[in-house]
Order: sequence, then C-alpha cells, then structure tokens
Amino acid sequence: MKTRAKVCRSLVAALGLAVFFGVFSVGETNAQVLREILNRMDLNYKGLSSLQSDVTLVKYNEQIGKSDTSVGNTSYLPKTAKRAMYVRIDWTKPVAESIVVIGEDYVMYRPTLNQVIKGKANSSKNSKVPGNALSFVSMSKAQLQANYDVKYIAEEEIKGGIKTWHVLLTPKTATSYKSAELWVDADGMPRQAKVNENNGDTTTILLSAIKKNVKLDTSVFKLSYPSGTKEIKG
Repeated sequence: MKTRAKVCRSLVAALGLAVFFGVFSVGETNAQVLREILNRMDLNYKGLSSLQSDVTLVKYNEQIGKSDTSVGNTSYLPKTAKRAMYVRIDWTKPVAESIVVIGEDYVMYRPTLNQVIKGKANSSKNSKVPGNALSFVSMSKAQLQANYDVKYIAEEEIKGGIKTWHVLLTPKTATSYKSAELWVDADGMPRQAKVNENNGDTTTILLSAIKKNVKLDTSVFKLSYPSGTKEIKG
C-alpha cells in the first residue's frame, strides 16, 4: 500500500433524552428548534475543558465507490484564547497508528512502516487525519453563525441508539469542502460530524463512550518514536 495512497482528510444528558425531544410542540418552527440546538451547543462549548472517547472514522471515496473505516480512541483539548486545539488519536484498527494535531499541524506515526508523516491537517490527503471534521467541536455559537448557514434537518438516532439533532452547515465563503453535517445530542455535544468534499468524497467521525472534562496534560499529545524513523512531508 503506497504512502501517498494513504496520504485524505476531533467527541449523559443532564436534561434527559425525554426532555431533549419534548421541548418543542408540533406547532413550533424549525427556527425555534435550531435556536435551541445552537444555545445548547454554545453551553457545551463553554463548559468543555477536555474530552476522551472512542472514535470511528469512515472515509468514502466517490471515485471508486469505496469506504475505509478506522477505529481507535481520542484525547482532545479545545482551542482557547491562550492555546491551540490539541487532538490525539491512537488508531487500533485496521492497523496501529498514532496521530497528533496541534492547531493546524499534525504528526502521524506509522510503526509498521517505520514512518513519521508531518503536515497541515486541513490540507492533508491522509485519510486518518481528522482535519475539518473535528474542528466543529471547538466552535462557539457565534463562530458557527458567522461562518456557516445553519439548517435544522431532523431528529435522528446515530449508532449506539443515541438520539440527536441533525444539522447542516454550509460555508458562507469558499472552502475546501462544500458542506458539513453535525449530529448533536441533548447536551449540545456534537456526537458525529460529516464533511462533504467538493469532489464527492466524505469524511465521517463518530464519538462514543465520551468522558468530558477529564484531567489532561499537554504531555499526552507528544508522540514518541524511535530515532531513525523515516520522516515524510504530508
């Protein structure tokens, strides 16, 4: 498997699910539903200091009509005024690989190939790099509304029986992708994110077994690998 072929684009409810889906009467509008979703997302954003979870990534290639699935676990520190976003993912299937994203920069260690790949997350062609799909967890309501036209789609269940609100984000200015979709739980936590690329490819990230506001030091996000490991530009 060629490196370049692998080298293509990071998260229960206090109110309870009954409250989550009982907030609105039949006569209330999508605009009211969307306003509630964004308010809950903003509360989650402001209250989230760290996160650990299991993660599943599905990368769909439109040209060949094929999906690749990777499974692992992630640690996450959101972006603040004093710190860039920190993400670490340790993939366990189909092969063991580790990746750290700090701000826009990523480092990926591939022990089976004795390789370290370094590059920019948002422009990476590496299918294991989360890129845009995890950035939405680190956005406030104001940032979302400033950068996207946000549309409420429906109430939906995602894998694991988690009930969510499904919303569509369309960038207001030209980006490397045409749209994104979020599945948001009762706490305002994006549980699943899907990025729809301009070429028809998609990247979907699902977070499960979430642990919020655990103690995480930035040392967790330092990758260790043997000297002599071949370095490649991503």
